[in-house]
Amino acid sequence: MTVTMPLVLLTGAVLFIAWRYLRMRAWHAAIAVLFGFLLAATTLAPEIWSAIRSALAWITGR
Repeated sequence: MTVTMPLVLLTGAVLFIAWRYLRMRAWHAAIAVLFGFLLAATTLAPEIWSAIRSALAWITGR
């Protein structure tokens, strides 16, 4: 899927902004990243990926 890298970059930007301006601690960001990696390894990952694809298709009108 072509939106993988922009989606990762957007998520990274949101974490950076939260860390920088919303006083999110570095360990909060580390836990968020670790949670993402662990969630990707679960059996729920295909459903999450499908939901993201559906949401992106709805947003882009495809």
